[in-house]
Amino acid sequence: MRNKTFILVAGFLVVLLVGAGAVYLYDASQSDDIADGVKVGGVEVGGLTRNQARDKIRNELGGPLNQPVKLTGPGGNHFTLSAKRARVEMDVNGMADEAVERSRQGSIFSRAWRAVTGGTVNADLPPKVDYSASAVNHLIRRVRRTINTSPQNATIRPTSSGLEKQPAHNGLVVQGAKLRSELRRMLTVPSGERHVRVTVRKVHPRIGVNDLQRKYPDYILINRGGFELRYYHRLKLQKTYPIAVGQQGLETPAGLYDIQDKQVNPSWHVPNSPWAGALAGQVIPPGPQDPIKARWMGIDGGAGIHGTEEVGSLGSAASHGCIRMAIPDVIALYDKVNVGTPVYII
Repeated sequence: MRNKTFILVAGFLVVLLVGAGAVYLYDASQSDDIADGVKVGGVEVGGLTRNQARDKIRNELGGPLNQPVKLTGPGGNHFTLSAKRARVEMDVNGMADEAVERSRQGSIFSRAWRAVTGGTVNADLPPKVDYSASAVNHLIRRVRRTINTSPQNATIRPTSSGLEKQPAHNGLVVQGAKLRSELRRMLTVPSGERHVRVTVRKVHPRIGVNDLQRKYPDYILINRGGFELRYYHRLKLQKTYPIAVGQQGLETPAGLYDIQDKQVNPSWHVPNSPWAGALAGQVIPPGPQDPIKARWMGIDGGAGIHGTEEVGSLGSAASHGCIRMAIPDVIALYDKVNVGTPVYII
């Protein structure tokens, strides 16, 4: 009885060892094969050997990945990034190796059972593709230089006929992180889509048209050719005053200024200029010898707005660069404006 039991056990072990050896030999013979159901970047490589998978991956993924990526931005701006410039490279060996490795997962017996029963491995492995991050960054910088625009605040455009409101405009900023992510996907995923639409973010200006009245509570517009000073409150014309401006050779300077200082009954600080003669450099106190009467509003260096007794000069180019006003008018204007009030001279 003991001998029979020994023989049975020994026979069973022999069969087991022979079966295990057969499984081992069979599994070893499949070490370079890829299991059914395995894909790489959407390419079916199941049932192929490692070398066959390399060839198929190269043929089917190489074409799409070598196509240029095209970008379209707002305003009809177009950009192109070629595979050569992006230095796109496929790791074909690595993709085939990973397909084999995925096929070899599990135990030797589970692999053998899968082979006997016709089982599959459902896996779509991502392609191994590299590219130049520097080339992508260079493209993104170029896109930004072309598309990015700063917001434009609403502002005032003085003209000879009055103040015109210039509307605000939104700025645009390229969403760089999103664009970089989309380019990465296009360069590394061999899909048929090779077009990227550049997305932007609007940047709103700080000052809109409705804010202009608050920004410019008062405004002075001087028309030298028309010999008039216009005073605006909240951008609405309140009063037009007759003035005199600088004579030939001593013209009142054109451009945008602002009221820098205000004085009541100011002294006259005579400029060191040839036209001043013996008075050059002197300070003439208020009185009969002082041509600056009642009020002074300095706007640019020695130039300013002041009152005059020479009302006959109003409506002409008669001053030494300043703006002359009738005394009642300059007093009225003085009380309405503050230091910092814009003064635009046309």
